[in-house]
Amino acid sequence: MKQPSWRTVVYIISIFMLFNIFYSYMLREAGQTAQISYSRFRAELAGNNLKTVSFKGTGVRGEFLRKIKVVEMVQGKEVAREVGTFTTTMPAVADPALLGELASHNVEISAVSTESSLLVTFLVSMLPWILIIGVWVYFSRNVSKQMGTGGMFGGFAKSGARMYGVGEKVDVTFDDVAGMENNKIELKEVVDYLKNPEQFRQIGGKVPKGILLVGPPGTGKTLLARAVAGEAGVNFFTISASQFIEMFVGVGASRVRDLFANAKKGAPSIIFIDEIDAVGRSRGTGLGGGHDEREQTLNQLLSEMDGFDRHEEVIVLAATNRPDVLDPALLRPGRFDRHVVIERPDWRDREKILKVHARKVTIAEGVDFSAIAKGTPGMTGADLENLVNEAAILASREKASAVTMAHLEQAKDKLLMGGERKMVITENEKRITAYHESGHTLLAKLLPGTDPIHKVTIIPHGVALGVTQQLPEDDRYYYPRSYLENRICVILGGRAAERLVFGEVSTGAQNDLKMVTDLAEKMVCQWGMSEKIGPVTFTRGEEHPFLGRKLAEEKGFSEAMAWKIDQEITAIIRHSEELADRVLSENRPGLDALAAALQEEETLDGARVDEILQRMGSNNS
Repeated sequence: MKQPSWRTVVYIISIFMLFNIFYSYMLREAGQTAQISYSRFRAELAGNNLKTVSFKGTGVRGEFLRKIKVVEMVQGKEVAREVGTFTTTMPAVADPALLGELASHNVEISAVSTESSLLVTFLVSMLPWILIIGVWVYFSRNVSKQMGTGGMFGGFAKSGARMYGVGEKVDVTFDDVAGMENNKIELKEVVDYLKNPEQFRQIGGKVPKGILLVGPPGTGKTLLARAVAGEAGVNFFTISASQFIEMFVGVGASRVRDLFANAKKGAPSIIFIDEIDAVGRSRGTGLGGGHDEREQTLNQLLSEMDGFDRHEEVIVLAATNRPDVLDPALLRPGRFDRHVVIERPDWRDREKILKVHARKVTIAEGVDFSAIAKGTPGMTGADLENLVNEAAILASREKASAVTMAHLEQAKDKLLMGGERKMVITENEKRITAYHESGHTLLAKLLPGTDPIHKVTIIPHGVALGVTQQLPEDDRYYYPRSYLENRICVILGGRAAERLVFGEVSTGAQNDLKMVTDLAEKMVCQWGMSEKIGPVTFTRGEEHPFLGRKLAEEKGFSEAMAWKIDQEITAIIRHSEELADRVLSENRPGLDALAAALQEEETLDGARVDEILQRMGSNNS
């Protein structure tokens, strides 16, 4: 909806000012006038205190020469006030001597017609309603203009999609999309078709009607769709699927028809539907489906895509991060039959993405983007944009002239470990935290195949009292069983160190235990890494297909197998725990040295950890 113009604002302000003036005048008049008895009226006349008198039917209104005091009941209390004007009512019995007495006291006498008085009273009483109705009519006309010819409620059928036409071209191209080279190649043929459709028609080829962009949140699906439109230079209609859904059944289908009608008029064009799973969920599933409005909208979308002519120059792009919940009819050939999978970027692509976002801020010389990229495994484009923005905020707080490598490192640590918290903890708790984090660190250094230590700190970050940060040297796509077992051992290192040094464990390992249990469960139930269970997979440990969490699980195995699975999960964790206890016991001097350094310095980087362990002479197990 368009923003109201300055004329509209002036019009509204004027109406309220007039209403306020009128209301203030009425209040002022009411405050200076009092209703008095006829006897009081005669008494004031006898005392020669009347200046003017006006007769209107049986009513009398007048003005005193000198203000008088009147006593009125207000909320059960008597309140006295001075008034200069009055009103009273003539008695039913005529008073023929009144006019003579008024004349003898030199009182100015006038009379008002009853008919004109009734008209004025009616108009005054109707004025607030006239103002209210006028404002309502004015706004309803504006809404009608902005929502279409259908009137105030007819605009619901409009799609609400934003259109980028010839005069407002999309300002994003493939050059602004770092990485994703394979995805660009897949989408470049769409650009070529929209630019030169005759070349495809000559040989009878056609491009897909619908292309589905699939990937985790923040990987750049929307940005890639905008880049396709920017490269092609055609009309671009963008809308979120949630905008189709309304409380009225049938409105979503009408909006789909309106969207496709506008796209066909502006062909060649691209329609981009973001978060298509909002309307494209499987029908009739009971959970996540069965909504009449959503199903009607989906049915209309399917029919519109089937209704395309063979070479109609309209391409539909859609984005989702949940392709598993989409209706099969939406994915069949002829509709969204081409899937472009956008994965999380590797460190080389992350470096390019960081450089793209760094164009918007002032970067100091000597910043190594490759080092930052290698230290941000699993981050998406949105995460990296946030990292650069956090670094710029840190630099501005320090009133620095440019963003340095230190600012980027601080921003990275904040995103990976959580924000630093100021807490007052006792020396004993600080010592427990130091040994806990030293246990993680020592096992990560001594066990083969583990990820290198980047940083370890006992300064509280996020919800943790201490953090041990490991960063892989390169992106991993396969995880051997030995790596996972050592990973469990490293996670249990904090608990093992507490038991070794203090003779008991604390609640500090709560999150560690949850992590190792989930990891061991996946090893047994999904990755076939148990000799006793064998190379089979179970639904246990999987996420719910609709909600993405373990709301309800279908049990596809017997109670005996469930017991064996529990035993194997426990065995993997116990084996790793025994290994952690043994390695820490054999390298107790290194554990004590790391804990002492942490208590003194609070934060150690990877190089400092290596220096301490080399000085203590700890050997790999």
